[in-house]
Amino acid sequence: MKKIKKVHLSPASVAVDIGDGSERGAYVGQGYILNKLGRPHRAVSIMYCYYPLDETWPKRAQDAYPDKEISFAWDYPYDNYFPYLGGVNGSTEGEPFTCMRDIRRHGQEVILTLTVDPKVGDEHIIAIAKDLRPFGRMMLRMNHECTGDWFSFNKRASYSEIADFFVRFKKIMAEYAPNVKMILCAGAVTDPKNPELEKEQEFTEAGRVADIWSIDRYIGLNWGWPFEVAEKNNDRHRLESAKENYDLTKLSYKRYCEIYKEKKPFVMSEINADGDVAGPFKQAGVMKDFYTLFKKDPERWASAITLYQFRDDGRLGLEYTDPSDPNVGIEWPLMDTYREIINDPFFAPSIKNEKNAKLPVTLRWGSSEDSDGIAIELDMEKNPVFAEVNYPESMIPLNLMLEVNGRWFHKAPGVKFTDLMPAFYKNRLKGTCKIDLNIFAPPASGENDPSQGDDWSENYYCTITELPQIRLRFEPIV
Repeated sequence: MKKIKKVHLSPASVAVDIGDGSERGAYVGQGYILNKLGRPHRAVSIMYCYYPLDETWPKRAQDAYPDKEISFAWDYPYDNYFPYLGGVNGSTEGEPFTCMRDIRRHGQEVILTLTVDPKVGDEHIIAIAKDLRPFGRMMLRMNHECTGDWFSFNKRASYSEIADFFVRFKKIMAEYAPNVKMILCAGAVTDPKNPELEKEQEFTEAGRVADIWSIDRYIGLNWGWPFEVAEKNNDRHRLESAKENYDLTKLSYKRYCEIYKEKKPFVMSEINADGDVAGPFKQAGVMKDFYTLFKKDPERWASAITLYQFRDDGRLGLEYTDPSDPNVGIEWPLMDTYREIINDPFFAPSIKNEKNAKLPVTLRWGSSEDSDGIAIELDMEKNPVFAEVNYPESMIPLNLMLEVNGRWFHKAPGVKFTDLMPAFYKNRLKGTCKIDLNIFAPPASGENDPSQGDDWSENYYCTITELPQIRLRFEPIV
């Protein structure tokens, strides 16, 4: 019998998250992203809106108002995100739930960015909470950038009313879906000489009840897109240095700590250096500089950084959408830079051996930062020519995430084998060694199972009774 150990998946020094879909681009399946980048993220941010009191709901704004004259992305009567199809009289069969299940099956957590009409009653909030309860330790970023003036919720209520709505939302969420952590994405420090948050007084109580503090701050952005091309003779765009952005973001976190006399997790919920302004090469260089600043800083003040986004219809992604075929993404130079960044051990979760194990063994999936799996020790003569995992009948229905030699793989239910060779193409072994094949088991449906016990909304369990067969060959067959 192969030697197996229990292993524990723990947080990175600073975690990496990614945006996937928004008003600027469609959702891209996690299998594609995993194979492009070689590892899962801590969490994936998806963006939706909920304006159920509007007559045209649940049509997307651009479809509901096709003839409306638009000169700015947020000129529609409600936000032009894809509609959240749950809630009162809704269904969890469509979006965003299909995306949420995909994200969780691939060993990542969900960050649901949701703009909500602040005029909805408690019954709508309760319905949303019940929708989200099965999705484990997810995060809800409700009415983000709420100290601005561009989103529809800002046009329908005062800042104080929006802050009160967040507090009410949080109270109901804590009662009906306590597994969901709420992110307050509010004001930031914009001037180092005046280190106060925007609309600080209005959002004081919202900051107090929030589970996580965050800001959105782009190093470079063309906010006139897609109606204005950024040029030197217009002004709906800007570009700053990585250091300026970093310093102001850190000051924002310190101001939160000063106000509340405590520390909470702090995340950058949207960050990029728009290629519309910087061009492709400077964009990649500036973003590398930005992530490097976190590595160099001995103060571990940030929990996670969310890159906006994987595929973008403009130049704010690792790929841009092929205008001739929206199902195709074309890589930007930032893709190679980002692969290098996220595969740095500083930004990667740690996998620690705990103790020897024997079959049957129960795997626990809590989150991408807190899960228990197993490791199978592999004896490697040198870099392999063939490396495969073949699953016995009992394992074929399982949903698994595998890691070997720094590369992650997803095994979907029904799959009978996994080819591990991509882990050895670029990161080649240099000689005889022992390496671990680490196996974790996120929920196969993407949802936690209420029948598994009192902690069902926090943890998902999967029991393995047999081990897979590992085929290793170190020379060609002929």
